[in-house]
Amino acid sequence: MTSFAVKALDHVVLTCRHLPKTIDFYTTRLGMKHQTFGPPGQERHALAFGSQKINLHQAGAEFEPKARSVQPGSGDLCFITDHPVDSVLASLNSSGVEVLEGGKVVDRTGAVGKLRSVYCRDPDGNLVEYVGFKPLPLGPY
Repeated sequence: MTSFAVKALDHVVLTCRHLPKTIDFYTTRLGMKHQTFGPPGQERHALAFGSQKINLHQAGAEFEPKARSVQPGSGDLCFITDHPVDSVLASLNSSGVEVLEGGKVVDRTGAVGKLRSVYCRDPDGNLVEYVGFKPLPLGPY
C-alpha cells in the first residue's frame, strides 16, 4: 500500500510537430489560453484551462526530463465542457474540423459517470474528446 494518494492532475505534456498550429487549434477551438514561461531565450509554451494546463514540447527539441518514447500524435485527451455537446459538434463542423465516430455525438462512460462525447483530432493527430454529462439516472448505473 502507498503512503500517499494523488489528489488531482496539474498538467500533461504534448509533443508537437508545429507549435503555432497546435497553439492555434487549442486556443481557437477549445478556448484555452496560450502562456509562455521560463527564462528569456528558453521560453516554454503551455495551454491553460481551468486549474490545469498542457505543456507543449517541440518534436526534436523536448525539454528534459521527458517521457521515454515521445512522439507527436500519441495523446488521447478528454475535456469536460459546460456547453451543450451538440453545440460543440456544430462549432467543430462549422470550423471544418473532421468529427470522428460518424460525425455524431456518442454515449460513453468517463471517470464520474455517463457522458455525451464528440471526438476529433488535433493538428498532430492526438485524439481529442469533448464531453458533457448526461443527466444522472435514479439509482445505480
